[in-house]
Amino acid sequence: MPIRYTGAALFDGTRLHPVADLTVADGKVTDSAATETVFLSGGYLLPGLLDLQVNGAGGQMISGRTTPADLRAFCETHARLGATGVLPTLITDTAEATAALIDAAAGAAGTPGLLGLHLEGPHLDPRRKGAHDPALIRPMTDDDLNRLCEGRKRLPALLVTVAPASVTPEQIATLTRAGVIVSLGHSDCTHAEAQAAIAAGARCVTHLFNAMSQLQHREPGLVGAALEGGLNGGLIADGHHVHPAAMRVALAANPAGLYLVTDAMAVAGTDQTEFTLGGRRILRRDGRLTLEDGTLAGADLTLPQAIGNLVAMTGTLPETAFAMATSRPAAVLGRADLGHLQHGAAADFVHLGADFSLQGVWRAGARLI
Repeated sequence: MPIRYTGAALFDGTRLHPVADLTVADGKVTDSAATETVFLSGGYLLPGLLDLQVNGAGGQMISGRTTPADLRAFCETHARLGATGVLPTLITDTAEATAALIDAAAGAAGTPGLLGLHLEGPHLDPRRKGAHDPALIRPMTDDDLNRLCEGRKRLPALLVTVAPASVTPEQIATLTRAGVIVSLGHSDCTHAEAQAAIAAGARCVTHLFNAMSQLQHREPGLVGAALEGGLNGGLIADGHHVHPAAMRVALAANPAGLYLVTDAMAVAGTDQTEFTLGGRRILRRDGRLTLEDGTLAGADLTLPQAIGNLVAMTGTLPETAFAMATSRPAAVLGRADLGHLQHGAAADFVHLGADFSLQGVWRAGARLI
């Protein structure tokens, strides 16, 4: 039964229309005549939000012990927070944990919202470890490379964060040829080293500005390479990870390449005030997640909150912020079926209030909240 939604502005993935006229039927956006109309109370309708860096939910972190059932629950929790599609993200761990998570994700194939995996490490730079366990950070071996290339064949998408200190340009080129999305992060690399990795096929940066060599006038570092080269880059817009002025600079330098991520952790979707990561306490205080020494350890953030923060803190236009949580991450994954609400698209969409608060979530046309 075709249902029409109106009463809000509509972002279709490209443009913001002042009045929504969205009809869905059989889980898809359609141009069929509607038999029922739903009137919304203002705000914005936009495609289901997509999060390419999300480490935990419901009290649990993604790990080598994560099961297909856990992944289904994980996707459901994040859908109810507004992200109808996610890349569950494994923070630096053992080779065995990586293999086990790839098996679990392959076993959960077809789970609504499961877009693939993001492996953030272990092939990073210990000089920029952040909250990652330095004992597990290591260079990429041939076995690691083969595991990732074979894993990509079993998953809809695989994004891997690496540092030039722990991988070679040849390994990056091999991953890229295998269809792996290579992202640079947790790196103290020089501008020249970053450029070599980009030339080999790296096309993203992970949580821009955080845990990476910074832009300086004689050594532009990874930040300089990311902004100069127009890479795709995840941005944590919580006001703690990146100063609003730095966000404005990044948006001016790379206006089309940045997308929003939450870097959400185990507390997402819960009221928990702490959890453990690799045996270390992570504290949830005043919108921040930190180790006991104050090191940031992920973010206490949802994508609707990130959209609202970006608009309020930087003056970004709403339609740009919407694209950064919908069509841009879809493009990173090469998913032409997601991130827009054109005819034939999946009927995954969210309703945000005028203040960008989450008011409703639909997946395949069915309302979740």
